[in-house]
Amino acid sequence: MGKPEDSSIQAMEDPQTSPPTTNDVTRASNENVVWWDSDSDPENPMNWTDTTRNTTCACLAFLSFVAPLGSSICAPGVTSIMIEFRNTSLVLATLVVSIYVLGFAFGPLLFAPLSELVGRLPAYHISNVGFVAFTVACALAPTLNTLVAFRFLEGFFGCVVLTNGSGTMMDMTPQEKRGRYVALVSIGPLLGPILGPVVGGFVADGLGWRWTFWILAILIGAVMIAMMLFMKESYAPIILDRKAEKLRKETGNMELRSKLGEGLTAGRLFWRSIARPLRLLALSPINLMVALYVAVVYGYIYLMLTTVSAVFRDNYGFSTKLTGLAYLGLGIGSMVGVCASSVASDKAVQRRQAEIEHEVELSSSTALGDTEKTTEVEPEVRLQFVLVGGFLLPIGFFFYGWVVYYHVHWFVPIFAMVFIGAGNMILFMGLVMYLVDSAGMYAASALAANSLIRSIAGAFLPLAGLPMFEALGFGWGNSVLGFIALVMAPIPFLLKKYGAWLRAKFDDKEKI
Repeated sequence: MGKPEDSSIQAMEDPQTSPPTTNDVTRASNENVVWWDSDSDPENPMNWTDTTRNTTCACLAFLSFVAPLGSSICAPGVTSIMIEFRNTSLVLATLVVSIYVLGFAFGPLLFAPLSELVGRLPAYHISNVGFVAFTVACALAPTLNTLVAFRFLEGFFGCVVLTNGSGTMMDMTPQEKRGRYVALVSIGPLLGPILGPVVGGFVADGLGWRWTFWILAILIGAVMIAMMLFMKESYAPIILDRKAEKLRKETGNMELRSKLGEGLTAGRLFWRSIARPLRLLALSPINLMVALYVAVVYGYIYLMLTTVSAVFRDNYGFSTKLTGLAYLGLGIGSMVGVCASSVASDKAVQRRQAEIEHEVELSSSTALGDTEKTTEVEPEVRLQFVLVGGFLLPIGFFFYGWVVYYHVHWFVPIFAMVFIGAGNMILFMGLVMYLVDSAGMYAASALAANSLIRSIAGAFLPLAGLPMFEALGFGWGNSVLGFIALVMAPIPFLLKKYGAWLRAKFDDKEKI
């Protein structure tokens, strides 16, 4: 009976993971720590097959597209909604779209810590069930007020992939391959809202606004079933906790514990995990700087979503269907940005990894233990290409604003939006990947903190969009956005130069 757990426990006696000691108490304690059976243990998500990894990524990539799609798919039908409910409030009309994103702000405060307490998979399943339920509720809403309330809850339950998706990618992919996987779950939050009006415009015009929610519910239900059938738990602390619990039952040794366990009760761990996103914002300058920059980037997308249709309808005479197609400039730019960013990010990590391996080879005669450093590439390497996005974004807004102001041919402002979309995606993806690498096992909490700030910006910035453009005009209004983006542009440079120092000084894991 003692054999099944031997390899799990003895793995801790490897000198690389638990240095030898003459202290009997320490040795006994180490022998009770449960770890992976070997470097190739199939239970370790890092050793999953490509099929398992790609299936997981496909499910999350689709969900990360559908969830943000829900934020804007009903936008073209807002006029019909207001007519049906006989309401003329501009604020309520805007809230029908933007309050969904406010749900994105608060949902992660529950689902990010929940994923660290019970696992990624249960958090996904609970969230998806609520997501489907409240999307159906939106389709059946009897009044405008209930629709707004259901939209908030729809966003609240639909948020989980935005915080846990990149965390799952970190769980199962080595650092040098992480960029391409994170790219697939990062493009959804920007591409989904852009394509939402394109899809919603045709659906609302042909079938009515309620069908935008029915179609969304069908898409969510399909990916929910796929995730239940094909996905596995990926969070290492939870997998090892379950392994330790199984070994305790098999051996009767109640002292066995996971190497990654925090030694806290479930209640204390849950409340600590809930508070962790807020502590990360308060205690980590890196998290705060990234959150503020991403909030600007994310808020700009939703500001564009609420103004582009008016621009092309009033300035260029586009119909309801054609205004949806005007968003394709943002979509194309986003695709260019995600492809360029993912390739450049992974290549930068691979180059740095090769440099470290070369350094280790040169020093191997005097530093035998340094071979493990080959997998520890500094997170700041991810920021090299982000600097490009920092300049594309303001250029795009200056370009877009003034060609609209002077009524240049409709193709030119759509082309200008390619720069905005590319800059947004390069910044969003690069900063998210940097945050994931920097936060390590607390990536979900770091992303929850990030999601809180950016979703508040995404919910409320659109409320200021049309009034600002009415006061300043599209030329100077978009120039203000460009100047703000230009002021934020040095942040990646500062993080690249001082990120390691900030992490060492402020990211105290004990406090977090």
